Amino acid sequence: MSVERITLESPCKVNWVLNILGSRPDGFHELESLMVPVPICDRLQFDPDPREFALTCSHPGLPVDGSNLVHKAATLFFAAAGLEARGSIHLEKRIPMAAGLGGGSGNAAVALLGLNQVFGKPLPMARLYELAAQLGSDVPFFLESGPALALGRGEKVERLPSFSALRGCALLLVHPGFGISTPWAYQALKRFPNAIHGTPGRAAASAAVMAGSSAARAAEELFNSLEAPALDKYPILSVYQRALQDAGALGALMSGSGSSTFGVFGSIDDAARARQRFVSRFSECWTEVARLSA
Repeated sequence: MSVERITLESPCKVNWVLNILGSRPDGFHELESLMVPVPICDRLQFDPDPREFALTCSHPGLPVDGSNLVHKAATLFFAAAGLEARGSIHLEKRIPMAAGLGGGSGNAAVALLGLNQVFGKPLPMARLYELAAQLGSDVPFFLESGPALALGRGEKVERLPSFSALRGCALLLVHPGFGISTPWAYQALKRFPNAIHGTPGRAAASAAVMAGSSAARAAEELFNSLEAPALDKYPILSVYQRALQDAGALGALMSGSGSSTFGVFGSIDDAARARQRFVSRFSECWTEVARLSA
C-alpha cells in the first residue's frame, strides 16, 4: 500500500568533534565523532505513481544516475523491500556539495525514509539502518534527529539527549566555493602522525561537557583531526576561522573533511551581525546562519 506524494526536508550537520583513532584493516579509519544536526535543509519530493523510477535534481551539476547517493538508496530500498522500482524523487539542493556538511549523506537517508513511507513502511527502522550503513559512514546519523556519537568508521550511531549548552546558540556556516575530497583528506593524514592517532574517548567526554555547561565552554570542545591536512593545503580556511572569531564567534572549526567552516555564536542576532561583517570581506563565499536546537 502506498500513500500520496510527500515532501521531506533533509538537514545537514557539523562535526563538533571528529577524532581519528587510526587506520583499519578494511581500508577505512577508526574514528569517533560528535555530530550536531543543523536546520539548513535540502528538500526531497516523493511521488509513488510513475511506473519507472526516476530521480531529478534542481542542481544541474549533480548527476541523477546510479552514481548519485539518492539513486543508490532507492536501488537498495526496492531490493530490500522486494518491490519493483517505481515512483520518482525530485531533489531540491540548498546545501553545498563536497562541503563536509553531509548534504549527500542526509539526502540518501531521507530517500530511505521517504520511500519507506510512501510505499507503506515495508521495512523496520533497524533494516533502514543496515541499508544506510551500506551507503556511507555518515548516512545512518540522518535517519533520526538530534545529536549523536558516531563510532567505528562512523556508521555506529549512539543517540544523545539535547545539549543544554547549545540551547539558543547559532552557527554561521561558510563555504569557500571549492570542495575537499574526503578520500584525499584521509590519505593526507599520513603526513600528520599526531592527527591520525587521537586519544580514544574524546568525543564522549565532549558530549558530557556539552550536556551541562555554557556555550563558551562547549566551543572549547571543538576539534577536527582532518583540519591538519586541510588547513595545510588550504590556508584560506584558517583566515576564515580568524575572521569568524574576530566577528565574535566563541569558536570556529572546519566540519568533516571540509571545506565548510562554522563559527559558534551565543545568539542568532550575533551570528547575523557576524555574517554581514564576514560577507563584506569575503563576498565570494556561501554563507548561512542557523539557530541550533540541539
